[in-house]
Amino acid sequence: MSASVVAQGAAAGIVRPAGRWYATVWRWHFYAGLLVAPFLLILAVTGAIYLFNTEINDAIYPDLMFVPQTGETLPASRWVAGAEAAFPGARVTRIDMPGEAGRSAMLFVTPASGDPRRVFVDPYSASVLGSFVYEYTLVGFADTVHGSLMLGAVGDAIVEIAACWTVILLVTGAYLWWPRGGRKREGVWYPRLQARGRRFWRDLHVVTGVYVAAFVLFLVLTGLPWAGVWGGQLLNPAIQSLGLGYSGARTSPQSMREPPGTPAGRGRPWTLETVPEPQSGGHAHHGQAGATIGEALAGTDIGVDRAMRILAAQGMGAGYRLTLPAGPNGVYSALAYPDRPQGQRTVYLDRYNGAVLGDIGFAQYGPVGKAVELGVALHMGNYFGRINQAVMLATCIAIVVLVISGLTMWWRRRPARGLGAPPRRAPLRGRYLGAIVVAMVILFPLAGASLVVVLIADRFLQRVRMGRPATG
Repeated sequence: MSASVVAQGAAAGIVRPAGRWYATVWRWHFYAGLLVAPFLLILAVTGAIYLFNTEINDAIYPDLMFVPQTGETLPASRWVAGAEAAFPGARVTRIDMPGEAGRSAMLFVTPASGDPRRVFVDPYSASVLGSFVYEYTLVGFADTVHGSLMLGAVGDAIVEIAACWTVILLVTGAYLWWPRGGRKREGVWYPRLQARGRRFWRDLHVVTGVYVAAFVLFLVLTGLPWAGVWGGQLLNPAIQSLGLGYSGARTSPQSMREPPGTPAGRGRPWTLETVPEPQSGGHAHHGQAGATIGEALAGTDIGVDRAMRILAAQGMGAGYRLTLPAGPNGVYSALAYPDRPQGQRTVYLDRYNGAVLGDIGFAQYGPVGKAVELGVALHMGNYFGRINQAVMLATCIAIVVLVISGLTMWWRRRPARGLGAPPRRAPLRGRYLGAIVVAMVILFPLAGASLVVVLIADRFLQRVRMGRPATG
């Protein structure tokens, strides 16, 4: 087909199938970009901050994080007593043991009123060094915004939709970029150095996207297990029912109970590492330990010091997290959570007789549970240390570049009035569009539902512009 024929066909409004696909994909990429751009910017910046959470807290709060080594550590009950004395009426719910000598112990404290606090105690003297409300720190703020935009369940849903639409953005971007007809390498694999104006921003956007798309997709897929719908209502129930998850070690982050005293409507930040979930509701496990329910409830708590001695005898080393029993049916649950998930281990103790109710390590996780934990360790920059942090930081910076360059291109080409969306060509055949919508609804329910809304809105606006009724 000659170029003149193609031109005549285009002038007559006839679009070849490939051209129709290209026009549709370009339009979807445009709308997806506008939809997710602000959220991608927020997620990239807050994610970059959280990558260095330990380093940032050490720099901002050295007086809370470090202590002089002055002999042997005191019993943990002294730490608890010191923290609760500093906040009368408060209750300690969890203790994060020092990971190394010269580090403080961090206690999670629920006060009689006000926000839960993290209290730092000198393990050698049991003196309280200070405390803060996690969400009011730089790292805590970034963590909470990254997971829920500080909007609880609503914010979590928004973040999930933005993450899923990012997949659409990546797929459509790859289709638009794909070299066709012997295109030159300039502007495809590397930027045209002489480019100026909009061409410069276009090359910056395209070339950056080529080299980071896989990393961005990885971040999206490894973050989705914490999403309320995709992770909490789809992935986790499915893998648990199939025996592919955590073998009872702990529930997924999105379905854990909120710490006592958490204000209503404040969702748990997704990047908070998972903690053990007590598994002894109704003391069903105590029969295995040789104690009946009546005997267990009639007993006295073994106390945190004895619990720690038992855990030490079980091989739990420094730096683990000890969640204290909540209520008469609660258990002591200890979680070792190193940078590499292969060292993860959860141990449950009967609070009345010290019997080990469960001891579950990474090797006992199902294949999906292992994959999720490996993905999380890489996502958070933990697995390979500084190299891992550097790669994830570079990806966050690249996302910022993609957002800024994409918005700049749009701003430069937009008309004086209107959004400046790519022209709407002949619609895709119904079966193709239907297949795409169905696939989206199955794979990403919230994104699929939002796609239906976008398509309806687009059709409505098109009918309005053409002067036809919006219905009928």
